[in-house]
Amino acid sequence: MSKAARKEGLASLAELQNLIKRDSEAYSDEFHQQLLHYKSTLDIFKLRPSGSSEELGQLVQFLAAVSHCFPKDLESFPNDLVGLLEEHSDALDPDLRQALCRSLIMLRNKGFVKSSSLLELFFKLFRVPDKLLRETLYRHIINDIRQINKKQKNNTVNKTLQNFMFVMLKDSSVMAAKKSLDVMVELYTKSVWTDDKTVNVIATALLSDKTKLMATALRFFLKSNDDLEEEAMSGDEDENVEAGYKSMLLANEHNKKTAKRQRKRDKALRMMKKQERKTKKAPSFNFAALHLINDPQSLAEKMYVKLKKSKTVKFEVRLMMMNFISRLIGIHELFVLEFYSFLQRFLDQRQNITQILMYIAQASHPLVPADCLAPVLRTIANNFISERSPPEHIAVGINSIREICARCPLAIPQELLADLAQYVKHKNASVVMAARSLIQSFRDINPLLLEKKHRGRPGHSFDADQQELVYGKERVYDVIPGLELLTENMEKDEDEENDESDDEDVEDDDDDGEEEDVAEDVATKVEEETKKVVTAERVSRRRLKKLQQQQKHQEEAERREEEAIERKRHITSARSLGTTRILTQEDFDKIRELEAQKLMDPLMGKRTSEMNEIMDELDIIPEMKKKKMNKEERLEMVFAGRDGRGKFGAKKGKMNEMASQSNKIKIKRKNPMMLKHSFKFRSKKNMSMNERQRASHKKKKKF
Repeated sequence: MSKAARKEGLASLAELQNLIKRDSEAYSDEFHQQLLHYKSTLDIFKLRPSGSSEELGQLVQFLAAVSHCFPKDLESFPNDLVGLLEEHSDALDPDLRQALCRSLIMLRNKGFVKSSSLLELFFKLFRVPDKLLRETLYRHIINDIRQINKKQKNNTVNKTLQNFMFVMLKDSSVMAAKKSLDVMVELYTKSVWTDDKTVNVIATALLSDKTKLMATALRFFLKSNDDLEEEAMSGDEDENVEAGYKSMLLANEHNKKTAKRQRKRDKALRMMKKQERKTKKAPSFNFAALHLINDPQSLAEKMYVKLKKSKTVKFEVRLMMMNFISRLIGIHELFVLEFYSFLQRFLDQRQNITQILMYIAQASHPLVPADCLAPVLRTIANNFISERSPPEHIAVGINSIREICARCPLAIPQELLADLAQYVKHKNASVVMAARSLIQSFRDINPLLLEKKHRGRPGHSFDADQQELVYGKERVYDVIPGLELLTENMEKDEDEENDESDDEDVEDDDDDGEEEDVAEDVATKVEEETKKVVTAERVSRRRLKKLQQQQKHQEEAERREEEAIERKRHITSARSLGTTRILTQEDFDKIRELEAQKLMDPLMGKRTSEMNEIMDELDIIPEMKKKKMNKEERLEMVFAGRDGRGKFGAKKGKMNEMASQSNKIKIKRKNPMMLKHSFKFRSKKNMSMNERQRASHKKKKKF
């Protein structure tokens, strides 16, 4: 068939399709004629399926488009397409294969095909080496499963597909297994399949011999819930943001286009995206994927064995494996005791050292024996914390030890802690901050391990009633933590109210006797001053200084006793309050606020002892001052800032290339002899000095 005939046939099919959709009964004969033509073409094609048949692809798309008009005549049509793809998927021409798949997608959208059977076929087609086809099928599978579970969860279809995907992950084709895994990850990200079965099917890919599958599963488990939520929201939010941005562009369509307005438009787009993200973000109550794993202990052990054997795998993938094992151990408090000594080997290297330290801290938990972590802490102290080490290394070492001990307080020996606490007197600010944060963390979790001078004041810096930590023993609270602060705050508020009422009642009486009280106060002060002078004259200066120190210590001891009595009184009142009153959310918010106020001490850089399940390298790396740059570095930074920037100076070019020139530009380009006899030129020539000055002032005002 010639090109002209093919074009004519295509045009006639498109025209017939349009007419059938408008009036199907009037064109039923033409439809049946095309249906017979399709069947004969299909029979001929089956004799040689490897050949290209553009005519068959056009007929298939035509019949799929008008299938809703003649459903009874096309009952066997979907089965023909499915059979053709199952038998000859590899041998088919790429264009024809794409046309058949798109026709099946169209039939599925019209309800002619069941989703489970069609999706299983599409999963099998992932084996075909056709990238464009795989992308088309991938998008349809995601959208179709989302549509099925839009109103309510369809558990029957979900279970069937999950079982089939579990089989597909063990497929011999790496690409088919990888795409099936990508589908499950995307559905979890979009909050379609968030059950434990999905997570455990993905977890089976961690033990796969194929590195691509293992790396994909690791990336999924190492993402936090916030990252997954942002990915899920990104696709939906772009549409609304784009609509708002387009409306803003239409509003300023006829304004003059300047660089300043362009910057404003870009800034508005950024602000709109940020606002959309804030308004759209709903609170997520899903557990992280790591919490849904059924048997974390056996999985961690198998992954550790695989990590030891994977010496030929890239180092980046090995780091991901270490990160996953450490998170799994820390979240579920598992026992893989050889893992710590394995990570200890990497502390001698300088490659990705902060990540290794982070993994050690993540894998620590209160049930790890101190014998396992003590050698690791000693290695960190020897490699990072010494007089010869630079301040950055010392701060990183102390911070990493702090994070490990915050999760496992019994891991550090008392002698090592005393040595690290001495770095509060270091000359570098970042090292001092790291040492102070270490001291403060032990004031919160185990103050008895610190030296007495580093514990601070009881009741303010640490809890004096706290017992010594013992391995495996958990602290039992008889009072809600922080409730004594709430009772103290309530008493203060009551006292202030009582003082105000007393001041109002006694205000008149105080006015009468105010003068007498002032006179008595002055007299007593004069007597006290004279006594002090006499005593100072009688005793020597050394004796006087000693007496003053004794008096100061006595006052300090009395004050501590009063504080201890007051603290015990607040605890007893807190016990009674906890048993007689139901606390509201406002009360708990007030407790958190009071605890934060208690920790605010300007003299010590205190940290709260809250721990996140997922750590970041920034928790270990200290904030350092920037070093002074030399001339070459400054020039390099200057030239880097000039990339992509417009040329400095007046803009001579037009913003719109299709726009015409202004009259000012035309006058500038004219021959001066032509402008010699113009009115403007002659009037300037005849100007007086005063008029010239006024004109120049006006010109300057414009700028």
